[in-house]
Amino acid sequence: MNRQASTSYNQSVQRRNANETAIRGAKALGWFSIGLGLTEVIAPDKLARFIGVRDGSRTRSFVRAYGVREIASGIGILSRRQPTGWLWSRVAGDVLDLAALGSALQYRRSTRPRVLAATAAVLGVTALDVYYSQQLSGNHQNGKRPTKVRQSVAIGRSPEEVYQFWHNFENLPSFMRYVESVRVKSDSRSHWVMRMSTGKTLEWDSEITEDQPNRLIRWRSLPGSDINHTGEVRFDRLPGNRGTLVKLEFDFTSSLVGMAAKVGEWIGADPVLQMEHDLRALKQVMETGEVVRSDASIFWEMHPAQPDARNTRELYAS
Repeated sequence: MNRQASTSYNQSVQRRNANETAIRGAKALGWFSIGLGLTEVIAPDKLARFIGVRDGSRTRSFVRAYGVREIASGIGILSRRQPTGWLWSRVAGDVLDLAALGSALQYRRSTRPRVLAATAAVLGVTALDVYYSQQLSGNHQNGKRPTKVRQSVAIGRSPEEVYQFWHNFENLPSFMRYVESVRVKSDSRSHWVMRMSTGKTLEWDSEITEDQPNRLIRWRSLPGSDINHTGEVRFDRLPGNRGTLVKLEFDFTSSLVGMAAKVGEWIGADPVLQMEHDLRALKQVMETGEVVRSDASIFWEMHPAQPDARNTRELYAS
């Protein structure tokens, strides 16, 4: 593997590890949210006194309502593969909590040191919520997932072979996990169907905008498509005729900011990790003639050492 391919691979591993770390942190926050919510629902009076807020029927009602919100957020986080939206909902809830504690500081009957301590604790949790929300959103500066997604893989076949295989678009579902079918309509146009984890499908027509044999294919989706994007795939010969470096790029249009995140939510996977998975599958198809799966490789995140047999059969069947 040349230096460029090795660097790309290392970056992919680092990104995947960071994503898995963020998911584990998010799940921990999910359990914390449920635990806190249950405490607020079951013992609102004791919690109010503990944080230094005057106990009363109105206070208990507010605390219970906050508890229901916490439980809902926790369940939402734990039930999703990429719980970005639910984490941001926790951030919004943290803002409400801080506002309520700020109001409590104005009451004479509140125990000010305890309210201040509770405020500091909420600020700490808010920092964690914001941090992991940004990690999973994929952009540390504004919390939004970038609309451009890139990946590459080194394949032990010539650029001519890989180009010819890719250019027959009806081959693409053999390694693109969520692409159900590609129907060629003309020399430049094709119709795509993507199957989502929810059972629904997305469909779009694609048009080739540039075709350089054995080097490059560029395309764009046509107006009226469920997914508006442009993309390109490059086939660069590796030094010493050791194969091909395939570079794949999708750019989701700026008019649909966050489309990449929506696709990830629909199919239940991060678009960057999904593209990485698909390119590894392409490598296997080109080098061995099939996608090799094992109990350890069919799951992309943390999983049991012995996966459930029923889930394994379903994944193989898909």
